[in-house]
Amino acid sequence: MNASSPLLYAIQFVLALALAPLLSGIINRIKARVAGRHGKPVLQLYFDIAKLLSKREVLSRTTSWPFRLGPSLSLAATLCALALLPLGGVASPLQCPGDFVLAAYLLGLGRFVMILAALDTGSPFEGMGASREAAFSALAEPVLFLCFLAVIGTASNMGLNLDLSLSTMFGGVPAQGWLHGRAELLLIPAVLFILLLVENCRIPVDDPTTHLELTMIHEAMILDHSGPNLAFILYGSALKLWLFAALLAGMLVPAGVLWCQIAGYFAVVFAVAVLVGIVESVMARLKLSRVSQFLGMAGTLAAFALILTQVR
Repeated sequence: MNASSPLLYAIQFVLALALAPLLSGIINRIKARVAGRHGKPVLQLYFDIAKLLSKREVLSRTTSWPFRLGPSLSLAATLCALALLPLGGVASPLQCPGDFVLAAYLLGLGRFVMILAALDTGSPFEGMGASREAAFSALAEPVLFLCFLAVIGTASNMGLNLDLSLSTMFGGVPAQGWLHGRAELLLIPAVLFILLLVENCRIPVDDPTTHLELTMIHEAMILDHSGPNLAFILYGSALKLWLFAALLAGMLVPAGVLWCQIAGYFAVVFAVAVLVGIVESVMARLKLSRVSQFLGMAGTLAAFALILTQVR
C-alpha cells in the first residue's frame, strides 16, 4: 500500500464525486449501441440531476419527516462509505481498524432510511418495493462480509499484518495475492460484481428503466419522490455504483508505482461500467424467485473462496 497522501486522496475523491454520474451514461450508451440505437447522451444523468435540483418538490399529504429526510440521509451515508475506501492506491485519511464493518453498515443505513421513506407514503406499490429491497439486502449483506473475510484470510496466510481497514484490504493486497498463486481470490471479483448488480438494482436483478409496478424493486420505492430529493436519490445511486466499482478495482489492480495504480483504478472503474452495459444487453431480468438463488450462488462462491484461504 502506498503512503497516505491526503491531498492526492482528496483530488481523487472529488473526481469520483464528479465522474460518478458518467458511469450511468456509459452503461446506457453501451446498451443502445448493442441494440443498434443512438441512445441517450452520455451526460444525460447530469442534465437530469441539474433539472431536478431546479424544480419544486411535490409532497403527499400522507408523508412526514422520514419521507423528506430519507434521500439526503441515504446520500450522506453513501458519501461516508465511499470516503472510507482507498482510491487509486492512496489510503483514506479516515481509515481505522475494522472500518469495513462501518462501511457495510453505512450502506445498510442508506437502505434503511429509504425503506422508511417508502413505507411512510402509505402506497402499496412502494411498500412492496421496500419489502423486496429489505429481503434482497438481507441476503446480500452476508455475502459482502464473506468477501471481506476471504481477503483478510488470504492476507494473513501471506504473512501480511492487516489492521482490518479497507485501505489495507483493498490497496493492492488482493491482486498481489492472486499474482503469487492465491487463485481463490479470483472468485471474489466475480462475487463483488454480482453484488454490484444487486445493490444497484441492475439487470438481471432489477430493471432501472421498467415502469411495471408489479416487477419493480428500487424504482417502486421512489415513485413519490420528486425535485431535489429525487436528484439526491439518483446521485446517491451513481455514487454507490462507483463505490462497488472501486472495490473491484481494489481487487484487480496490484500495488506498484502510484501513478500506474491510479490509472489502473480509473480504468477498472470505467471498464466495470462497460461490462454492466454488456450484461444488461445480453441478459433478461430474472424472476423474483430466482434472485435469491442468484445471491445464493454468489454466497456459495464467497464461502468457497474463504474456505480455500484457510486450507492452503
